[in-house]
Amino acid sequence: MKKKKIKQKIEEPVVTAVTFDKNQVKMTILDVPDKPGVAAKIFSNLAKENINIDMIIQSAAYGRKNDISFTISYTDLKKAVEVLESVNKELNAGGVVYEENMAKVSIIGVGMKSHPGVAAKMFETLAKENINIEMISTSEIKISCIIRKEMLETAVKALHKAFNLNKKSKNR
Repeated sequence: MKKKKIKQKIEEPVVTAVTFDKNQVKMTILDVPDKPGVAAKIFSNLAKENINIDMIIQSAAYGRKNDISFTISYTDLKKAVEVLESVNKELNAGGVVYEENMAKVSIIGVGMKSHPGVAAKMFETLAKENINIEMISTSEIKISCIIRKEMLETAVKALHKAFNLNKKSKNR
């Protein structure tokens, strides 16, 4: 009995959707001491006020200090500023800054982590549209970028086109 050769189709990186949230604020507490417990103090105080945190970035330490940036919903901005001003004083940090009018754009799909180039394609697509990426977060099923809100519509359209989601939407 002859065995038939079965062609194995290499699984393509599957991006199935582009999602977004246009009500993001990027907050940063500057020059926090680079020592254990600082992040816990910042985020536990925010949690006590029921402020949900999305993306978090801690910069590399310089001079035994670093910056911690994160995103929150615009609706939590006033409470978050109050909390962070208090924590800033306690830590003798360098201040609190925030940027309103931010948005999060994400590509969603299964197996992106095991397919090199998906993140690069997203970043290249945004770069071609002259969209600056302020923050990046990745997981096995999602890559998210914080961008300026005024660039959101352009980003969503460009990502749909880059990952051929317009055609998929029409076939559904």
